[in-house]
Amino acid sequence: MDGSALTDRAAMVRLGRKLEYFTIGWNSFEGVVAVVAGLVAGSTALVGFGIDSFIEVTSGAALLWRMAVDADVQRREQNEKLALTIVGLCFLGLAAYLVYESLSDLVRKHAPEHSIPGVALACAALVVMPLLSRAKRKVGNALASGAMNADAKQTEFCAYLSAILLIGLLLNALFGLWWADPVAALVMAPIIANEGIQHLSGKTCDDCQ
Repeated sequence: MDGSALTDRAAMVRLGRKLEYFTIGWNSFEGVVAVVAGLVAGSTALVGFGIDSFIEVTSGAALLWRMAVDADVQRREQNEKLALTIVGLCFLGLAAYLVYESLSDLVRKHAPEHSIPGVALACAALVVMPLLSRAKRKVGNALASGAMNADAKQTEFCAYLSAILLIGLLLNALFGLWWADPVAALVMAPIIANEGIQHLSGKTCDDCQ
């Protein structure tokens, strides 16, 4: 690499770090609000959404760790693989949790309470997540980082989860459809599981080619 290329890469690494710091801050807030609101309302979908936010915190921390050794090619590649593995296992764990809890709610006919904070949080995530994902993908492509592109994809599908969550919460709040919440959680589960499998198989690295 010439001096200009190294300078450009260093600038992208700094931008990537800022994005991950923002991700950690936003998702820590989002996770706390969603889990607390979900536990209060008895909403499996909302709790699952909150746990997903904490997984994104883990992903952001792993990406910061990866970028801390960006100049060391060997360590960078090792951290890249480990970061993908960590995020993938977290996804699979969350998918299993959602299937178990949502099926239990359906069998018991558990009706969650209405959650205004949950609705507001889902709406906010629908705005923030697509913008954050686009910025991360730009950095991931510039750095040829599969882990960063995987994190960008994770942030993107968080917007999809927000939409699913919002539909479930609104159907319950407006029409009294108690089953909408566990069904929303069940819809989330295969999406999350697929992401976990792709992370573990390393297929997300293809995004940066």
